[in-house]
Amino acid sequence: MSETVTCIICPNSCRITVEEKNGVKTIAGNQCKRGIVFAQNEITNPTRSFTTTVRTTSKTLPYLPVKTNGEIPKSELFNLVAKLNKITVKGKVKCGDVVLQDFFGVSVVSCIDMTLEY
Repeated sequence: MSETVTCIICPNSCRITVEEKNGVKTIAGNQCKRGIVFAQNEITNPTRSFTTTVRTTSKTLPYLPVKTNGEIPKSELFNLVAKLNKITVKGKVKCGDVVLQDFFGVSVVSCIDMTLEY
């Protein structure tokens, strides 16, 4: 079995091939050691950080930029989007305030201060 992944750890974007024969994995194509770790994780348990926006009640800032404060399983991205689509932020929010707590061990936090009056 052979799979090829594009590393997203650094700007090199290495095309890394992971080949498994008789239970032994061979990794080739990486330009740095971080690529080896990325390729192993990408094959066994791919995770991603995620940024998006959520609705607010503010007329001057109808959408608040948010991000995960860690990585979640790639397979759960659509479930996260569904949860965030149900959220409307009310009131003032500071950068780093939690918008959604504990989604696969990480939280979704505000990326900016939303201190404007409504």
